[in-house]
Amino acid sequence: MSTRVIIVRHGQSSYNAQQRIQGRCDESVITDQGRADARIVGQTLSNLTFDAIYCSPLQRAQQTAEVIRNGFAVAPSLQSVDTLREVDLPLWEKLTKQEVKNRFPEDYRCWKERPEEFKMQLASGEEHFPVRALYEQAQQFWQEILPRHENQTILIVAHNGINRCLLMSAVGIAPAFYHSLQQSNCCINVLNFQGGWGDRVEIESLNQTAHLGVAIPSRRPGEGGLRLLLVRHGETDWNRASRFQGTQDIPLNDNGRAQSERAAAFLKDVKLDFALSSPLLRPKETAQIILQYHPGVGLTTNPELVEIGHGLWEGKLKAEVEAEFPGMLQQWHERPETVQMPAGENLQQVWERAIAAWEELVVGESETAGKTGLVVAHDAVNKVILCHLLGLTPAHIWSIKQGNGAVTVIDYPKGTKGLPVLQALNITSHLQGGILDRTAAGAL
Repeated sequence: MSTRVIIVRHGQSSYNAQQRIQGRCDESVITDQGRADARIVGQTLSNLTFDAIYCSPLQRAQQTAEVIRNGFAVAPSLQSVDTLREVDLPLWEKLTKQEVKNRFPEDYRCWKERPEEFKMQLASGEEHFPVRALYEQAQQFWQEILPRHENQTILIVAHNGINRCLLMSAVGIAPAFYHSLQQSNCCINVLNFQGGWGDRVEIESLNQTAHLGVAIPSRRPGEGGLRLLLVRHGETDWNRASRFQGTQDIPLNDNGRAQSERAAAFLKDVKLDFALSSPLLRPKETAQIILQYHPGVGLTTNPELVEIGHGLWEGKLKAEVEAEFPGMLQQWHERPETVQMPAGENLQQVWERAIAAWEELVVGESETAGKTGLVVAHDAVNKVILCHLLGLTPAHIWSIKQGNGAVTVIDYPKGTKGLPVLQALNITSHLQGGILDRTAAGAL
């Protein structure tokens, strides 16, 4: 069983434009800009076949869903469900963000820094924990809806907060990371459920905005912290053949170089201040191709970013690994954190060296505000870094997709003092068009 889920945030609303807190207030409607963007989403998704569309009953989400649905030649059913309502912030609704900051400074600080602890004292005397309640609501949605759609594709159109909780609860990201996932108006996210509720889930992509003419999301107003563009190297012949590479120094193939050229064009208008890669040929060449549009930026390498050492698996196809090491491949796919590669590494070793290198980079480059850097590495390395940033463990590496030539955007708005924000994950639209990652599956 597998279920593909496309999640979209509603188009710009009147309250978005006014910088007002919406919550469950249903006065806000989508603007002309929101409607135009929703039409683009409909066009972008029109080549996919959906079995159902679910939306929030709040009118800004319903209006967006209806516009998107009108873009389909064969329109699936549209159903609004209460479990897709936005976060409930009754004491803040209709206020501008600045008014909330001024009137509730301590509460607002808690909301931004410790969302899982944030609470509101209601008139009834009840303590209301908005993020905790929304997270439970998202879990309820999955448990009710997933059994209806085995081996199908569904579309969800909802809101910033509930979309975050849908993504987080599906994978197992804790509510403390509520503000670590960005959701732009009319963005597109792709989730792949490998089974029912509680089975493995993969985030294929997060916060795609290229269909709206925005290659990567902009920094939030007033935030000038470090931005890192994490890229996986382009395709190699071994990726194409699903042969384990590990530390073998396999170069890019023609498609990998083409992917790198497309990534370079995708990022050419982004001002880069520095670049770092693994020293192996495939990420190094990918980085060099991207840097052709940034002639003043030098490339440094760090051996701690080298791919996981597959040891005696390296150079082998999956069938060859299974024949020589019976059962280990299944263990690698089901419990990757428990596998010691014969004459190679385990995930904990990769985790320790890659994250140490990442954190050293973040600390060093955060000394000057507003820098943007390029980091090009490998599938497993990128996955453990992203798991770490989202509070996950090595057991979760299959929950994060990293396609060849894909771009992931991470911001540090508070520098080293706060949690990073995952602005976009595994963007591959520049490689083959469309919202789905169609890069080589590889052998990891």
